[in-house]
Amino acid sequence: MPINRPLLSDSDFQEAVDRKLPVRVFQDDHLVNSGATVVRFTDFDVVIQSRVSDLTYYSRKSCEFFEVRP
Repeated sequence: MPINRPLLSDSDFQEAVDRKLPVRVFQDDHLVNSGATVVRFTDFDVVIQSRVSDLTYYSRKSCEFFEVRP
C-alpha cells in the first residue's frame, strides 16, 4: 500500500523535485492530478509535469499536495 506524505514546506517540495516521486494534487477536496511530478515551485505556485509537454500550474494556497511513496 502506498504512503501519502503531505508536502507543506519548501524543503518538502524540493525533495519531491529532487527525487521525482509522483504526487497527488487535491483542490476543494477533489483529486485533480495524480502520478505527475513537481518540476518547479515558488511561494505561490507549484508546477506539475505529467508528460513531456504537459505543464500545469497549481496554487499552493488553494491546493493540497501529497507525495506518493510505494
